[in-house]
Amino acid sequence: MTAAPSTLRSAHEMLETELVTRSMGGELRLRVASAIDDGARAERDLRRVAARVEAWAGRLTRFSEASDLSALNADPAASIVCVRPTLGAVLSHAQSMKTRTEGTVDITMLDERIAAESDEMVDHSRRSTWSHRRLGRLHVLTRNGPLRFDLDGVAKGWIADRALRLLDGYPSACVDADGDVAVRAAADSGWQVALEDPRDHEAELGSVRVPRGWPAGRYGVATSGTSVHRWAGRSGATHHLIDPLTGRSAVTDVMQATVIAEDAATAECLAKAAVIRGSREGLELVGRAGAWAALLVLEDGELVTTPGTSRWLA
Repeated sequence: MTAAPSTLRSAHEMLETELVTRSMGGELRLRVASAIDDGARAERDLRRVAARVEAWAGRLTRFSEASDLSALNADPAASIVCVRPTLGAVLSHAQSMKTRTEGTVDITMLDERIAAESDEMVDHSRRSTWSHRRLGRLHVLTRNGPLRFDLDGVAKGWIADRALRLLDGYPSACVDADGDVAVRAAADSGWQVALEDPRDHEAELGSVRVPRGWPAGRYGVATSGTSVHRWAGRSGATHHLIDPLTGRSAVTDVMQATVIAEDAATAECLAKAAVIRGSREGLELVGRAGAWAALLVLEDGELVTTPGTSRWLA
């Protein structure tokens, strides 16, 4: 159920309207800045965007048998499948992110993730491949063997960016899709994105804000890590971030990675890749992939960053 929007007046004589509701298994937070007399429109638009987010999430979740993703996974051996545009767009994004992360972010790890949750093993020795192409309005997925897909955070970041575009009519807007954050805000707006400390969930590492003089007001912030979705098994602790090279939970010295990039979808995938690859290779990878900034919390408590990250931190 969608909560009622709340409003407050900012120091810049703008009206800030916010809506917080449950979505995608977590919390969806929407905020816009508008003219003082434009609050009613802002409330209507936030409700409308929240409804659109819920519709997109309903098509992309693996936790509903009625979703487009579940229909795709229902017959993992089907070699050629036509998919609807929303799922097709996310599959296309996932393809590009696999390339950008040099194979590290792989959405075909569903069976491996479920095995990690249940402390079981799956045969990872023979891996099938897939491709996606768009023919006009038609999206076609091709598999050369059995594969099931897990969109997880890849979909959340994509949804955050798409929802932000629906709010382009406002001077500033922010969409927080359960931790994948898409922002469009001026440097003098005062808007900040808080970063949680994985060692103490009541504490913060700091906040992200637009650096002064930054030419683009649009950016994405995403955090990934091993401290939330974590299970104790017979062979030790496992987590949800699967290394595609081994098919098992990544062995990494990174507890949490936060990445700032041109959009939330990119930031989410680069943050995940940084954790899976570990601190040394992860920082090098996000640098090659064009991340604007990255902050890693290592298992021993050390904080490491890419060059220039400090200018993004409040």
